[in-house]
Amino acid sequence: MSIVLIGAPGAGKSTVGKRLAKRLGKSFVDVDHRIEQVVGKPIAEIFADEGEAHFRALEQEATLELLESHDVLALGGGAVMNEAIREALEGHEVIWLKVSVGQASRRVGLNTVRPLLLGNVRGRLIELLRERTPVYEAVASQVVETDGRGSSEVADQLARERGWEQ
Repeated sequence: MSIVLIGAPGAGKSTVGKRLAKRLGKSFVDVDHRIEQVVGKPIAEIFADEGEAHFRALEQEATLELLESHDVLALGGGAVMNEAIREALEGHEVIWLKVSVGQASRRVGLNTVRPLLLGNVRGRLIELLRERTPVYEAVASQVVETDGRGSSEVADQLARERGWEQ
């Protein structure tokens, strides 16, 4: 069983995931980073060159494979919109790192490596959260508020809840 971190861009999935895995003595992988390694180019270029549908197919393949082989996994923000991925999450510990639009906007800023947030970052985040929040709620076995909290604090909380002693 994997520990799977889900949430909007800027929720802290990658940073919290790395810290959590280290505290628990487990492996960590970020699905987006793995796709970039395999394809040999950044996600933004995959979107630009092959389109979102191609990226989503790569994301599904990578996520389904990695769910079976890693202890702590950070999914891309939109991965849960894929039915096959949602079904594969059953039986895994799914933690929704919940972040407000304001906090996510500050964390993400004008990061151009996030192709779905190009343009009006705050407006796109509002739209994405409106669409994805019900799905995050449906698949999450735990919800952790991240606003006003550092990644170490969140990782420590999650690790303690899983028996880690400092």
